[in-house]
Amino acid sequence: MSINSPSPRETSPTRHDNSPAHLKKGAIGLVGVVFMVVAFSAPIAAMTANLPVAVGFGNGVGAPAGFIIATVVLTIFSVGFIALARHITAAGAFYTFVSRGWSKIAGLPAGVLSMFTYMTMEAGIIGLFSTFARQAFGSQFGVELPWEVYAFVAVVLIAILSHKDISVAAKVLGLALICEIAMLTLTAVRALLNGGGPDGILWGSLNPVSALSTNGIAGGAVGLGLLMAFWSWVGFESTAIYGEESTDPKKIVPRATLIAVIGIGIFYTFISWAIVSANGGNKAVELAAGPNPFELLYAPTRTFVGSWGVLVFEWLVLGGAFACALAVHNSAARYLFAFGRDELLWRRLGEVHPRHGSPWIASLTQSIFAALVLFLCALTKSDPYGILFVLVAILATLCLLIVQVMCSISVITYFHVQKQHPETANVWRTLISPIVGGLGMVFVIYLMASNMKTAAGSASDSVFYKSIPWILAILLFGSLAAALYLRSFKPELFARIGSTVFDESTNAAGAERAPDPAVDAA
Repeated sequence: MSINSPSPRETSPTRHDNSPAHLKKGAIGLVGVVFMVVAFSAPIAAMTANLPVAVGFGNGVGAPAGFIIATVVLTIFSVGFIALARHITAAGAFYTFVSRGWSKIAGLPAGVLSMFTYMTMEAGIIGLFSTFARQAFGSQFGVELPWEVYAFVAVVLIAILSHKDISVAAKVLGLALICEIAMLTLTAVRALLNGGGPDGILWGSLNPVSALSTNGIAGGAVGLGLLMAFWSWVGFESTAIYGEESTDPKKIVPRATLIAVIGIGIFYTFISWAIVSANGGNKAVELAAGPNPFELLYAPTRTFVGSWGVLVFEWLVLGGAFACALAVHNSAARYLFAFGRDELLWRRLGEVHPRHGSPWIASLTQSIFAALVLFLCALTKSDPYGILFVLVAILATLCLLIVQVMCSISVITYFHVQKQHPETANVWRTLISPIVGGLGMVFVIYLMASNMKTAAGSASDSVFYKSIPWILAILLFGSLAAALYLRSFKPELFARIGSTVFDESTNAAGAERAPDPAVDAA
């Protein structure tokens, strides 16, 4: 293993040599990484929460085709992403990719935006989880407890599960994921085998042209429908975060990324098509836009599976939200770990547990942060779903989209400007793909910005919503200014930005380049 770091200083209190601390090697394999990423995307939550918005207020029966378009765009983006992942392995993922592929000046903002995204997203998803939990326990057991109780339990359980190496979390996520995929598939297959709903099987819903129309919905917005499709993939890029802990990162990260992106896309398209067909065109729009949008999924389940299926779904949605929060927590902890290891934040964040090989200080710090955000939500009497989850999701998605654009630029710069790894570089993989993928991300940012108020719903009147542009600007330009300041006044610290890269190859073609001040200052 070759480890690049410009500083000879010890970066973890648990190590007694001059090499950076590293997470437990071989803790997770291909299946585990895929489970982590797919659980992050939370298929059951995407179908119960995002699909109704697309069908009821976006492109109607063309919503399934929206997932096809999103699959194509994200797959093209992933081609360039995995080309970079083959040569750069680090827990910092986007932070390290942009720092080494493009510039440290751009790398710091990419890292800050990514870290902030995952750190806040955990609290938002726990808000969603606590809302589902309160509803499930109330309707099925008559237990009425404040949402804060369920949120506190979730924070503690996630902290416990994340303390050990990543394989523990992967097993829990795998179980939850298999259950929710099985139930969604059962409803879809039963509906299709019975010939769909009153309109039969709606093959036109799979025509990509239908995704670019409101299909007769009064006041519908095509952009909102497509936004919901892209939104459902948030987290697929986290495959790179686990490269350092995987058994063979050069193979596992690229494979897991493509499996996750294409697999999730096919699954989303199939399930949404079956659900729309099962309800019928007009009924699907009516249910999705109605007072209980979950009925878009629950109604066909009740019809083709039975009332027991709806009860199971209520618990699986709860389990899916918890699994998603657990996956997000682990991503956030690894970004905190990467910043601590590079000594850009508190050094102990970069400490590895001596027995479990986990980023335990970073994980504990993330748990405390999530608890504080949830406490603030409770203190201000904000709705954990309508305010916290919805607005955190919007802000987090915007942050990640910007970083994905930066990553596309980094692919082009790394292979065609710095001329790194010519054996990997080619016109399609490292030039056309990142250009098309990056432009696709820019388009989604436009969709997000132009439909943000509609996506926020009643939360658009809150102070948090009105603060989103300012928060985004402070994170982006504030960290950019910090990088410029470090370059001018603290060059040793500036040199540490995105500096730690782990590479299994010992030959010249596979080893990462040493930091080049002339390139890094560009």
